[in-house]
Amino acid sequence: MFPLLQLGPVALQVPGLILLVTLWFSLTVAEKEAKRLGQPHDAAYGLVMTALVGGIIGARLWYVARYWSAYAADPIGIVALSFNTLDPTAGFVIGLALALLYGRRKKLPLRPTLDVLTPGLAVFSIGLGLSHLASGNAFGAPTEMPWAIYLWDANRHPTQIYEMILATAVFAVIWFIRQKSPFPGFTFLVWVALTAVSRLFLEAFRDDSIIVADSIRQAQLASLIVLLAALWLMRQWAVEGYR
Repeated sequence: MFPLLQLGPVALQVPGLILLVTLWFSLTVAEKEAKRLGQPHDAAYGLVMTALVGGIIGARLWYVARYWSAYAADPIGIVALSFNTLDPTAGFVIGLALALLYGRRKKLPLRPTLDVLTPGLAVFSIGLGLSHLASGNAFGAPTEMPWAIYLWDANRHPTQIYEMILATAVFAVIWFIRQKSPFPGFTFLVWVALTAVSRLFLEAFRDDSIIVADSIRQAQLASLIVLLAALWLMRQWAVEGYR
């Protein structure tokens, strides 16, 4: 765990720095993929930035609204942005909505655009695991396995490392199949399905999962739904082909 990097009087949040560097790599990969597929790379870049900026702002405002009593006495704290004071679910939904609006406005074809973004998303997933390792978030359950890491006063499953390994494997698959896509959107759906399977596996070793109905891990339930939706869409889009 390495949450802060002290440079003189300045303390940099290492997890945030990792995500910013990873985002740059992801955008670079997406730009090259857009050129390979003959899609407008500037529009793809604009779509990502619109979703990112809008998602961050939306995640922050939603978090502030949820905990308004903590900010009412100190409104300046609203602009004191931290990765720990964002609502990721709200950010994802708002960012996705803005991305869809941007794509419609620019008249971007949906499925080819998703394929353009997929290798970059796979790269970003690797960086996300590394940022979790730096912050200590997404930590594993206590274990006596020889590869356990000491974190939060216990020897735990290194779920952040599991996450990076799985994300790297998913990226390798995506990089291989992207040139053999049988229909537009196939590469994206494969990434979604493999990521959902990875999450189903990872959550079994997590110690900070949200439990619903006494025994069901919320993230595993969501991942199963996403996996089934991806498989259903894969069948539908395969029938539609290039229409």
